[in-house]
Amino acid sequence: MAEMFKKVNATRVDNRISQVEEKIVNDEQIKIIINETVTRSFSISPNSLKEFAVGYLLGEGLAVSVDNITKIKVEDYTINVTVDLADFDIRKELIVGSDCFGGWRTKIDYINEVDSDYTISKEDIFEGFKKLKEEAHVWQETGGTHIAGLVNKDTDEFIGIEDVSRHVAVDKVIGASALKKIDFSRSFLVYSGRMPADMLIKVSRTGIPILTSNAAPTSSGYSVAQKAGITLAGFVRGERFNIYTHPYRILI
Repeated sequence: MAEMFKKVNATRVDNRISQVEEKIVNDEQIKIIINETVTRSFSISPNSLKEFAVGYLLGEGLAVSVDNITKIKVEDYTINVTVDLADFDIRKELIVGSDCFGGWRTKIDYINEVDSDYTISKEDIFEGFKKLKEEAHVWQETGGTHIAGLVNKDTDEFIGIEDVSRHVAVDKVIGASALKKIDFSRSFLVYSGRMPADMLIKVSRTGIPILTSNAAPTSSGYSVAQKAGITLAGFVRGERFNIYTHPYRILI
């Protein structure tokens, strides 16, 4: 596994000046090449690259399921993937980047509403964030990562992955969960970071009905969640949170 952080020398300034050794998070330029025609580059943590590729393809609508992905080859910091999907050339025109805002208003017209009667309790949310904090090992060492986790109560499954990018942390968790054949419609996401439109579009494409965060939604994220039928909860802090959309899935 690639190293997630490295040690560097720094000068600490408080009531005195001292030389200290600090840990900083590693980030690398990663390139993904899809069907030899689509190339994207990302600055992300150099771990879980296969999972990232799967989650990115599902979140961007470039694959409907893991079964559409016939090849994933990770070589150094380049990921070559092959997707077998009849309408791939049409779908690739609808990409909303994992780290960019552009074009979401037209893309939302192509997203199906999330259809799930899955419900959770407020205690499930608090427990999910407790596990999220416990899994944030690199953040505890460096303070330089985001973390996302997928919770499935039916299987008592929790999958948490860190990354320097909040979007890619979600991609990696979606990919890892898809490879394990976890039912997204009966799962919910917990993660650290604000909730804009492109994040909600990614979540809706995978069919996850509930997204919770310790941060806030943006107005674009709120609009997408309303239209896509996603339950959005933010400002999860201690024993409180706000429910912004479709509150019937959280039993209070």
